[in-house]
Amino acid sequence: MGLLPLSYNRISWVIIILLLCFSMSLPLATGQELQGKKNEFTDLSQRLIQDGFNPEKINLLFLNEQIFFTPSDVSLFFIHSESSLDYDQFIAPKPIAKAREYMETHKESLEQAEITYGVDKTIIAAILLVETQLGGYLGKRTVINTLATMAALTDKNLRERIWESIPDNKKPDREKFEKKVEKRSQWGYQELKALIQYTTREGIDPESIKGSYAGAMGIPQFMPSNALTLAKDGNNDGGVDLFNHADSIASVANYLKHHGWKPDIPRQRQHEVLFQYNHSNYYVDTLLKISDKLKEG
Repeated sequence: MGLLPLSYNRISWVIIILLLCFSMSLPLATGQELQGKKNEFTDLSQRLIQDGFNPEKINLLFLNEQIFFTPSDVSLFFIHSESSLDYDQFIAPKPIAKAREYMETHKESLEQAEITYGVDKTIIAAILLVETQLGGYLGKRTVINTLATMAALTDKNLRERIWESIPDNKKPDREKFEKKVEKRSQWGYQELKALIQYTTREGIDPESIKGSYAGAMGIPQFMPSNALTLAKDGNNDGGVDLFNHADSIASVANYLKHHGWKPDIPRQRQHEVLFQYNHSNYYVDTLLKISDKLKEG
């Protein structure tokens, strides 16, 4: 009878040792699986881990079947000839009427943002109108795919796949392409890190966020770095959701205040601040025209 507890004890120790061995092998197995399944992002994932991101989280993230290399989308960054955007469409009667309706629907949030951040509510509405048609068009591309693909272009083979995905009649000069890829890859990596940090903080699945081909997201089309540092909780629910109107309104107002907007600033200074949102004089002029029309009547 005295031997029975001892045998049970030995079995228990064997089980514990086996469990420890199994648990120690999990990160390695995950890493090996990642290398086989997502080889485009293997180097990228290791770079993120070296920069302090949780290894298990990063490995699991890039094992997700919804996250993959997207050369056809990212090639849009490098097309030599791009059609100019028609911003004048937004100063037509119908969009202006929709903006007025939007301002009435979200009157409380717009007025609170104007009080808190000192930013003209018609300017906020103008930005949301031009960026996403007041939330009506948010983009269909998975933001993390765009940014991870861009960040992975330090790999020459992956860079070549982007080059090959550009139609021959739209290919830029190869030297200019290489210089732009190098710059964009560094930018993409920083934005990817910000996206992971932002989604971790807010408890959002990164693969669930859709946006533009450039990686901008939400109703105000913030890049992840701006979402991480400048986005605000406009509805006081304890989170920052750029697909929520109140949060988007507060976030735009805070962004403009951060870049120097103050109540009653002169027109030229307004132009300079708005230029920080989108580096296009045509874009800024359109925003100011929309604001003027929204103040009429």
